[in-house]
Amino acid sequence: MTALATETRPLVRLLAWALCLTLPACATFSGDPRVRTPGVQLDDELLEKVVERQIRRSDPDFDSAHLVIVSYNRIVLLLGQVATEALKARAQEVTQDIAKIRRVHNELGVGAPISYLARLNDGNLTTKVKRKLITAKSTPGRKVKVQTENGVVYLMGILTQEEADQAVEIAKTAYGVQKIVRVFEYLD
Repeated sequence: MTALATETRPLVRLLAWALCLTLPACATFSGDPRVRTPGVQLDDELLEKVVERQIRRSDPDFDSAHLVIVSYNRIVLLLGQVATEALKARAQEVTQDIAKIRRVHNELGVGAPISYLARLNDGNLTTKVKRKLITAKSTPGRKVKVQTENGVVYLMGILTQEEADQAVEIAKTAYGVQKIVRVFEYLD
C-alpha cells in the first residue's frame, strides 16, 4: 500500500461517516432490531476512532493511558487504564459530548497500563469466548460483540434476556475468564 493510500484512508472513512449523518438509510435498522445495517456498523467503527481521538486531544495526560473504545449500536464502552480518577471522569465527559452516542459505559481502571503480555492474553480470551458463542446453537453468537480487558470479558449486543443469559453461561466456560460484564440492550 502506498503512503498516500495509508494517509487518506482515515479521511475517506471520516467522509463516509459524515455522509451517513445526512442519509437516513445509514442510521436505520432492518425489520429485525438485532440486525445492524452497514451504516450503523460504520457509525460504530468510526465512533470508536472519534471517541479515542477526542479523549486523547482533551488532555495531554491521556498520552500515557491505555484506551480501548468499543461501540455497538452507538453505545460506547470505555476500557483500559488511566492515571487518575479525574482522567476517568474527563473521558466520560468528552465521550458524552460526542453526537450520535446514545449511552456510555465507563469501565476505565485507574492505574498503570496493563502489560503487553496481558493484552495478548486478553486477545486470546476474546477469541476463545467468541468461538464458543458462535459455535453454540442456543445463542445468536454472531450478534454478540466480545471485548476483554485485563481478564474481564465484556459482552455487547441486542438480545432477549434469555439469549443474554445463555451467552453469559457460554462465555463463563472459556478458560481464563475472571469476570463477565453485560453491556447488552434487551429486546422486549
